[in-house]
Amino acid sequence: MEWLGNALQWVWDLLVQQGEVFLRLCLAAALGGLIGLEREASGKPAGFRTNLLICLGAALLTELSRFVALEPGSANQFRADPGRIAAQIVSGMGFLGAGTIMKARGAVTGLTTAATLWVVAAIGMAVGAGAYVPALLATTIVMFALFLLYRVEEQLLKARPQDRTLEITLGVHDLDLTKLEAAIRAARLQVISVNVTRHDDSALAAFQLRGPDDRYPALVQALLGGRGVHRVALL
Repeated sequence: MEWLGNALQWVWDLLVQQGEVFLRLCLAAALGGLIGLEREASGKPAGFRTNLLICLGAALLTELSRFVALEPGSANQFRADPGRIAAQIVSGMGFLGAGTIMKARGAVTGLTTAATLWVVAAIGMAVGAGAYVPALLATTIVMFALFLLYRVEEQLLKARPQDRTLEITLGVHDLDLTKLEAAIRAARLQVISVNVTRHDDSALAAFQLRGPDDRYPALVQALLGGRGVHRVALL
């Protein structure tokens, strides 16, 4: 088992020699994982492992960018631009972040996730560059913004107007736009546009509405009890 002892000794010597690099990578993984835990708990697609790997990768690329630019045998003399590789992280994160942005029901979603990934990469770069205090401070601010400000925003902005599409299917002889619009106004919602499609024995009235999100459920319930209404869909 002498070979095992020699291998362990070699690993230990390597860790001692590259101790700071090892600690940087561990710190980057820890900070990225911390932010990722909050994302995972919020049910976001880019969760614990994604944020951990991005932060670790950004730190490693930043360290590698510096390493390949060093003069052989020198600790602080550079033969090339030490930020050349690291500079590509920003543009690379732009493509990755774009993949998390989606458009659904007329609204763009995923912007916060994309921004979080971008900031996580920046934190990893800071750790890789040895800027530990800015990295820790940025992580603290990100956690505050994601965990606390999100909940404050939910409470304060419940009345924020939302654009939704309301589709009402009813008998063709029961179609009365005046009555439908009166029900919408009673729910204190604004009609932006209306489109009616008639079939043989039914009609589809599609309303584009604007108003606080918490007012829509009551409107749907009120319309479902209307005469001749077959279906109400809120998109």
